[in-house]
Amino acid sequence: MEYVAKNLVIVESPAKAKTIEKFLGKDYIVKSSFGHIRDLPKKGLNIDLEKNFSPHYEISADKRKVVAELKKAAAGAEVWLASDEDREGEAIAWHLAHALKLDPTKTKRIVFHEITKPAIEAAIANPRTVDIKLVDAQQARRVLDRLVGYELSPVLWKKVRTGLSAGRVQSVAVRLIVEREREIRDFNAISTFKVTAVFLVDGVELPAELSVKFDSEAEVTSWLESIGAASYTIQDIAQKPGTRSPGAPFTTSTLQQEASRRLGYSVRQTMTLAQRLYESGYITYMRTDSTILSSLAIGAAKDYILKEHGEQYHKLRQFKTKNSSAQEAHEAIRPTNFNASSLGGDDQQIKLYKLIWQRALASQMSEAKIERTEVTIAVSGKKEQFIAKGEVLKFDGFMKVYGGGKDDTLLPPLTKGQALTAQSVSATETFSRSSARYSEAMLVKKLEELGIGRPSTYAPTISTIQTRGYVEKTDLEGSEREVIELSLVDGSVQRVVNKVITGADRNKLVPTGIAEVTTDFLVKHFPSIVDFDFTAKVEAEFDDIAEGDLEWQKMIATFYKTFHPLVEQSADISRQEVSQARLIGDDPKSGEPIYARFGRYGAMLQMGRTEDEDKKPTFAPLPKGQTIDTVTLEQALVSFQLPRLVGTTEDGLEIKANIGRFGPYVQVGKTFVSIKPLDPHTITLEEATTLYTEKLAKDAAKHINEFASGIKILNGPYGPYVTDGKKNARIAKDVDPKGLTEKDAKALLKAAPAKKRSFKRKAPAKK
Repeated sequence: MEYVAKNLVIVESPAKAKTIEKFLGKDYIVKSSFGHIRDLPKKGLNIDLEKNFSPHYEISADKRKVVAELKKAAAGAEVWLASDEDREGEAIAWHLAHALKLDPTKTKRIVFHEITKPAIEAAIANPRTVDIKLVDAQQARRVLDRLVGYELSPVLWKKVRTGLSAGRVQSVAVRLIVEREREIRDFNAISTFKVTAVFLVDGVELPAELSVKFDSEAEVTSWLESIGAASYTIQDIAQKPGTRSPGAPFTTSTLQQEASRRLGYSVRQTMTLAQRLYESGYITYMRTDSTILSSLAIGAAKDYILKEHGEQYHKLRQFKTKNSSAQEAHEAIRPTNFNASSLGGDDQQIKLYKLIWQRALASQMSEAKIERTEVTIAVSGKKEQFIAKGEVLKFDGFMKVYGGGKDDTLLPPLTKGQALTAQSVSATETFSRSSARYSEAMLVKKLEELGIGRPSTYAPTISTIQTRGYVEKTDLEGSEREVIELSLVDGSVQRVVNKVITGADRNKLVPTGIAEVTTDFLVKHFPSIVDFDFTAKVEAEFDDIAEGDLEWQKMIATFYKTFHPLVEQSADISRQEVSQARLIGDDPKSGEPIYARFGRYGAMLQMGRTEDEDKKPTFAPLPKGQTIDTVTLEQALVSFQLPRLVGTTEDGLEIKANIGRFGPYVQVGKTFVSIKPLDPHTITLEEATTLYTEKLAKDAAKHINEFASGIKILNGPYGPYVTDGKKNARIAKDVDPKGLTEKDAKALLKAAPAKKRSFKRKAPAKK
């Protein structure tokens, strides 16, 4: 007879279930819902606009078996809903109650921000019921995001490009990246000249920098020439004590930023690793806005610091959470056991755990003490002075655990009035810098500053804008720039021009052309969706709903009353307006106008007018490195020289070079060959012939045999196989594919399993 437990605890993940089950006795069984079990169906709106925005939820197809198993386990047992303690977790508990036909107002709900035996036992001892206010806040987010996505995305499909999506947070994130790129593009660097000197003190070098910068080469040259015979004296030595304080324990966003900076992890990677650490019981809940530590954690950190480092290293701190409406977990991210300095299932988890452990422990440690020294060096006959700076760490404090500070800058022994000898004096041209492009971590920081989104939304948002083709995470090569360097040698100024690479960067978020078009379209026709203040206001209203100060349907109704009319008005917007066509000149041969514009697959060139019924326009790709705003008529004319006849094959077939949707290629008959990274304008006949020959050889190796019935035997990436175009059948490793007859091939196809069909759910009829 199967044993039926008295208590069923339902959590979100199987890893968490496994950990918790160790802490509970035989009267408890712990099962997982594997995340959400009920949601709005993917197809259709599924929100009744006429019945106060009532959502229609259904059990996801891939969760029906899970729900059936949970129902069976719940029969005759006390059910404890133990999903995560944020709003999303509260909604999961509420959906579980409805799916299992339980009363949410009576079913026991437990929460814990760490998976440890004391925390689980405390949760069991203090159950509550589902907090409907938190559920409503999550429902409001889900319904609003569905309304925006369902009504706005089709507008983008019609007016901009098929397959695009819009979202309340993702569209704002894309706007930030687009505006930053345009700011960089429009930035004009201003050059100034920085003067530095190296003085010699008893054989030790003392570097210093002039207190002012010069605006022009003429000014700095004149100044350098005027100090050819100058003497140098130490005018003043100022020593100032200073301190460095530790940062607060991690919140979700600060963990994402620091893991990116120190470990090179992406936002999604950080959250995945943190989830595993949490489910293993190693850290507290990783989705939190709070910087607060519990009194238990503060005490445990103190005990460890006193034992390992001594009393002088300890200082009790409680950081105040910046976000007054911090609504996720009620404690910062920290280790559940400060005595364990290294935990994790793999090397990446271990590194992230170490970072969390160090940051939390350092928050309870003393400030680091430093001594700063500033030396002022007078130049005879000049009001300008050289400044030399030094810094010495006198007491490491928290940096003993959470280092990464600057190395000591030691100065040689110096006295006021001491004469110095200049070993070298030089000036280097420097350029002002534009704002930096966003990295994933920098974007998270900006969204948090603006109050847009919440900890749980950042990773999926950044992932979505990349998969949708709005943004590319890429390395930037930079560009070459000339830099002037001037040196004072024997009283005269020598000039050198060096070439340096500027603007090179790694893992930056760069908008695509379609991101710029979409952002401009939304800013003009749907301003509220991409307005920073409006989006932050929506988040604040979600908080009000969670506090019980606002009804969620009322909030949605207010939003929809202004949003839906914008959707209806968008029907009158022309695609020509959206494409942002820019006339760049006329073709000198035909007189046809040439436009730079956005098309279905991105930026392109168009010769001729679309409204001309007698003659269709011709199209060409935008030259590499150019944008709609920068491409010139001369560059455009070169692009229209494609397709270019490169030559002919030995058989007399023409070889044409061109650029298509997937990049540059050559075409021979019906055979297309990619020529990346070669340029179709300059590829030689020899290069094209070589690539074409290699393509033919590769195709020949793929083709083993073909029968009159159309059945083929081919070489695939996983070995040889038989295909009739509709069905494939693998060929065993010990069988020679060349020896198979047509009868053998048909037998293999007959025995092969049929392809799995993907069923598409029909969208419900619109009312």
